[in-house]
Amino acid sequence: MNPIKIKKALEDFLLEDIGDRDLSATIFPSLQHSKAVIRVKESGVISGLSLLSYGYELLDPQVKVVLGKQDGDWVEPGDLIAEITGPTNVLLSGERVLLNLLQRMSGIATLTNLCVSALAGSATRITDTRKTTPGLRVFEKYAVRCGGGYNHRNGLYDAVMLKDNHIAAAGSILEAVKSVREQVGHMTAIEVEVESKEQLLEAIDARPNVIMLDNQTPDTVRDWVQFVPDFIQTEASGGITIDGLYAYGQTGVDYISLGMLTHSVKSLDISLNLSISKKEVEV
Repeated sequence: MNPIKIKKALEDFLLEDIGDRDLSATIFPSLQHSKAVIRVKESGVISGLSLLSYGYELLDPQVKVVLGKQDGDWVEPGDLIAEITGPTNVLLSGERVLLNLLQRMSGIATLTNLCVSALAGSATRITDTRKTTPGLRVFEKYAVRCGGGYNHRNGLYDAVMLKDNHIAAAGSILEAVKSVREQVGHMTAIEVEVESKEQLLEAIDARPNVIMLDNQTPDTVRDWVQFVPDFIQTEASGGITIDGLYAYGQTGVDYISLGMLTHSVKSLDISLNLSISKKEVEV
């Protein structure tokens, strides 16, 4: 993750939560220090640990973070993933924002890992989509990588995807690809979405970099990829569930893009506890 982007985003997130000051933390004198421990409460893949250091550094450089795990590690209930020491009021002020991010990113990494595991033995890769939470895309796409998946385009600016509305407005797939090629540089990849065999054959004639087979069954995908020349990559997307991944992985398609990795994920249960007199007290 780009540290400049991360720190800027964390500043905004912390300001949203803390505002002018953390009223609850005013009961602690600035000289009082504590240790906090972060543990996972369910199995999964951890992601976002660097945010602890970045976030607490913004609040107070005195805070020290020692990690017990690394991003991408599989964790079990009770595993210690970080110890944090510093002013008590600072530890508590940053806890919610940083834990929220850590939990969501770890949930995404865990779901991605399950999807990748469902394709065991297949050369097909799992990728994310642009169906991310506004403001969190850099975090969520990083979490996908931690889970063993790959990133699709990051936004509208780094690759071309011509979907049904683009094609309808342009008049045809051939015209849409021709027009966009006149506007972008030779280093920009072009992907075309198709929904019928007729569109597939037209897309092949247009010679894009990638053809997306949208909302098709595994049997249809298996049939269609045979028509696509090797210099064009293939992607399956739309309505694909974890239970159906294995079947799609046997079709020969190069990629499967899954919006659910970021828009339908359950956060991993993680807690931060203050360690007081050798006892951990959840806050």
